Amino acid sequence: MPPQPLPLDDIDRRIIALLTADGRMSFVDIGARIGLSAPAVKRRVDRLRQGGVITGFTALVWPGALGWSTEAYVEVYCDSAAPPRRLADVARHHPEVVAAVTVTGNADALLHIRAADVAHFENVLERIRTESSVCRTDSRMVLTHLIGGGSAGDTVPGGAPDAGGPGGR
Repeated sequence: MPPQPLPLDDIDRRIIALLTADGRMSFVDIGARIGLSAPAVKRRVDRLRQGGVITGFTALVWPGALGWSTEAYVEVYCDSAAPPRRLADVARHHPEVVAAVTVTGNADALLHIRAADVAHFENVLERIRTESSVCRTDSRMVLTHLIGGGSAGDTVPGGAPDAGGPGGR
């Protein structure tokens, strides 16, 4: 049975929204924005972490800075009803897979892949196709991020494509 969800009030939700927008925002700055002292914000954040609402903090990195300029989504079709753990194992074998989910419809899973270039992506795709449970794949290359959904630097405010990573045009 899943754990009982932690009850959230409006202040908790505002703290979460601020931390989601900027995970490095200080408790002092959060408190100033929502009308609480820094220690009160810290107590709430600690409670949200202990309750499993906030599961961690991370840095978002512009993929181009790491040489990952090609992005694609790959539908994976298996030879039989592959359990999610088997599909997760397929995804874990390939460091280029940045996200993997099971989906409704004909495909068994959808993989989000980042690669250095098209040749690298083709190599990843061929490796995925050699997995024993995979019978076929169907790929879609990303051309432009129109709104959200990408990593930091993929779009500029308003959804226009970014012209060169962080800092924009």
